[in-house]
Amino acid sequence: MGTSASATSQAAPFAPTHQADHQGNGMAEHRRFLQSVNIRNSKAKSIITNKVAPVVITKNCREEFQIHDKIQSANYSMGRISDLLPEHYLVLGEFFMVQDVYNRADVLNTTKSHGSPNFRKVKGNYPLFGMGQPSLSGFKQVLQRLQIDGCEEVIFICLREEPVVFFRSDGDFIPYTPRGRENLHENLHDLDRELSAEQIELSIRKELCDFAKLSENMFYVYNDIEHFKDEPQQVQILSEEDIHVTEEVYKRPLFSQPLHRLPLPMEGAPLEETFDAFVNILRETPNLSLMRDSSRPLPALLFSCQVGVGRTNLGLILGALVFHRLQGASKNPRHEIQKSEHKLDFQVIQLLISRLPKGQQVLDEVDDAVAMCSEMHNIKNAVYENKLKLEGIGEDYQIQGSSTKGYFLQRTLQSLERYVYLLIFNAYLHDQYPQAFPQNFSQWLCMNAWIYRLLASMDSSELSAPASLITDGIRVLVSSEFLATDLLSTAKEMKVANFRRVSKMALYGMAQPNSEALAVVMSYLTDQRRGHSTILWLNLQEELVLEANGQMFTPREPGCLEQPIPVCVQHPQQLQEMELALKQDVLRCEKWLEVITEQDKQMRMFKTCHTIEELFVHQKSIHPGLSYQRIPMSDCCAPKEEVFDHLLEAMKSSLAENPKCAFIFNCHNGKDRTTAAMVIATLTLWHINGFPECEEDEIVSVPDAKYTKGEFEVVMQVVRVLPDGHRVKREVDVALDVVSETMTPMHYHLREIIISTYRQIKMAKSEADAQWLRLRSLQYLERYIYLILFNCYLHLEKKDSWRRSFSQWMYQVAARAGVYAILNHLGFSEFENPDDSPMARLRFRWLPHSVQSIPMRGQLI
Repeated sequence: MGTSASATSQAAPFAPTHQADHQGNGMAEHRRFLQSVNIRNSKAKSIITNKVAPVVITKNCREEFQIHDKIQSANYSMGRISDLLPEHYLVLGEFFMVQDVYNRADVLNTTKSHGSPNFRKVKGNYPLFGMGQPSLSGFKQVLQRLQIDGCEEVIFICLREEPVVFFRSDGDFIPYTPRGRENLHENLHDLDRELSAEQIELSIRKELCDFAKLSENMFYVYNDIEHFKDEPQQVQILSEEDIHVTEEVYKRPLFSQPLHRLPLPMEGAPLEETFDAFVNILRETPNLSLMRDSSRPLPALLFSCQVGVGRTNLGLILGALVFHRLQGASKNPRHEIQKSEHKLDFQVIQLLISRLPKGQQVLDEVDDAVAMCSEMHNIKNAVYENKLKLEGIGEDYQIQGSSTKGYFLQRTLQSLERYVYLLIFNAYLHDQYPQAFPQNFSQWLCMNAWIYRLLASMDSSELSAPASLITDGIRVLVSSEFLATDLLSTAKEMKVANFRRVSKMALYGMAQPNSEALAVVMSYLTDQRRGHSTILWLNLQEELVLEANGQMFTPREPGCLEQPIPVCVQHPQQLQEMELALKQDVLRCEKWLEVITEQDKQMRMFKTCHTIEELFVHQKSIHPGLSYQRIPMSDCCAPKEEVFDHLLEAMKSSLAENPKCAFIFNCHNGKDRTTAAMVIATLTLWHINGFPECEEDEIVSVPDAKYTKGEFEVVMQVVRVLPDGHRVKREVDVALDVVSETMTPMHYHLREIIISTYRQIKMAKSEADAQWLRLRSLQYLERYIYLILFNCYLHLEKKDSWRRSFSQWMYQVAARAGVYAILNHLGFSEFENPDDSPMARLRFRWLPHSVQSIPMRGQLI
């Protein structure tokens, strides 16, 4: 005899706070304890009090319970919606429980007839059904309806990512969700990435039981958050049986039928692992296999979210694409489906379809599926309508602290992303369904990482025309002197900042020169001492640049002068065309324009204006051996695979004409992009002309020297994959040291900057600054890895004179070796879990970013 058991629920793992202390002594208090833990007095023979906990002995003397009730010392938060409403306990420390679905949300008026709001079957012959959130009785009614309609097998998929709990009410269980005081109409999202929605629901239920025990078995909930008439309502909670979680509501009626929870985001495309989870459902369902017994009917797929519109619509489209693969689109003839009249004429869609196998078929099938499932929502129409609203906004005025234009830009991008990911997933189904999914969606995308590169171009520049960049007053012209600090003190002699040369090589780098500096540099390179008769000048800037009144300027956002304005172009010639348009815009403007120079803000009237290409055309007339190319490269990150291709091809062509050709590179300040290109050029010339003797690694005794030497775990993981990887890395390190030998005053080294930037995170003044530094350190780390990969490519493809491009080699060879899979979990695993930051993923890291667009730790975009 003498079983000791805890009779109370522990606090949820969200650590809420509450200052009130509930204490009591004596037999009356212990009897209240007994009532709170549902041990009826009819079972208790005696209650023995002691300093530890009350002991209950049952009347038959066969059982003894010691009550360890920790509720009295638990710290819970209390709060109220307004001063006119009562104070009560808050779920998860800060949230109110609000009725989940309102009557007016049932647009199709199906709650009474079918048991669920907005219950519907898609157009055509597929057994696809969607609905909003039902109660327990409503869900049973839905299942009965499907059974009457002849559905032998039902696969139910709950698409909600937010926690939902169900309170007992009049023989039913009604859904409620926790919501914040500031927005009682909106459910919670991304509460805790470490815990699933199911785990959070269980924590909420335990808290609710604790609150009820502290409040005479009652808890407050809200049904009317519009007028708060007769609010809040009291619900009685005697035990956990008075509260259901989602799994209990859905699994008990189904019991032997499949139940799945597939959390989908309210906006934008799902994460890759969400698609993986959906693929696992297909793998685990024999009747959804291509090897299925065709004599059996297809299983019914039933999707549900809160009101049965947005997320349910996305789930239905996924189901339609699956049935397309199982039975073919012939089961739903295209002429019977009313398609959207809107054509999505976006560059990212056109490029994606042109490169995907069976691209047009992939597009047609997605459009068919969208049309089939469009009774309550049409994804294509959403993209089109958001874009129309974006284009119709004349002024960037503010609403609730954020710009209207920014709001509709984000909505357009999110709806476009959702549609594009449907195209990608359908292409995946085409490739993997016949093979029974040997790769999940995440793995397949890493093997086709060019898709991530394509998605990175799906930014604001495609949606907002840059025609009037300056005269519209939205942007200002920033001078090169402001952007390029002359750390090497070369402006006095060479008229350009940070001019330098790689020792013993015809490789030069500098900031962006104006016409005067360009003439000085060309005279320097072609004088009797150096005598370069052939020169290839490579401009690496991807932003727009102009010379006005003899000074170099670039347009920037007033609030973010250090950040280039992203310009989405597929060919450098488009940059020249945009710069010509900008030039004409400036010259036509008959008013003073605001500019930012090294000193301060000024107002200027420009009489002369030239594009960069015009400056080089003039110099070529003086120096016929000069060639000029624009190879746009993004700042502070790994060059795209195509950038390596363009640089290598440009150098090969020039060296074929003259083996002694000199190469000169520039970006806006002569640091980041210029240094990276000079390293690429150094490695290329070494492969052509022979490597210098590499000395043994010097012994470095400074703390964490291996990180200064680039020996991060993820780098060494790549090195182990590559043939002769250690030598390949060592050659890159030598090239980095050679190129940065004259850069000591700039304190800039492509390898050493990785760890120095990461260490600055701890000293960041704000969380936003910390996340910006984290992104930068990851981009620097990725760039270092790309240089190692490029050197490996130069070694392996040299025998064929590099006929296969670096891009092809990366997608055809390196991808199969798992390189992109490694880059998709990029991070400093020595110090933290890489998956804690979205920037560890290719999907998010490769997007254009500003300081304001970086997500916080653990937050998803």
